[in-house]
Amino acid sequence: MKKYDKLIFVSGSDTSTSPMAEAILQSKYLLEDILVDSKGLVVLFPEPINPKAEAVLVSNGLSMKDHTSEPLSPEDFDERTLILTMDYAQKEKILTDYDKVKNVYTVGEYIKKNDEIRDPYGGDLSDYGRCFEQLRALITELVVVLNEEELLS
Repeated sequence: MKKYDKLIFVSGSDTSTSPMAEAILQSKYLLEDILVDSKGLVVLFPEPINPKAEAVLVSNGLSMKDHTSEPLSPEDFDERTLILTMDYAQKEKILTDYDKVKNVYTVGEYIKKNDEIRDPYGGDLSDYGRCFEQLRALITELVVVLNEEELLS
């Protein structure tokens, strides 16, 4: 029996790091189907993916051109949903702002690493490229952890 039905990557605005993470994980092979999504902590109105983030995705054979930012909501928390933030500050904000929070970790924490993913907002294309490479490395390890959990459950 699979551990989670849904995985939500959470970032500040849901316009760069979390949609990039979503695209990367959707391109990977998981033993069990899991719905992958991304949400933001501060989404005042729907926005498309950051053009630099999309350019980096496209250069790596991926795309989130139809992505529109969405806010994290209380309905997103349940036993079967894994919430992964980009950094500890975002995790703490969730723990502070929401009741009955379950299964919330940073991406690095979930795979037993201390890595935090910094939003490249305001940086140049190479900053977004470095962020993508960090995300890809961490998510590759995340896939191993998720697949091992399936094999052991």
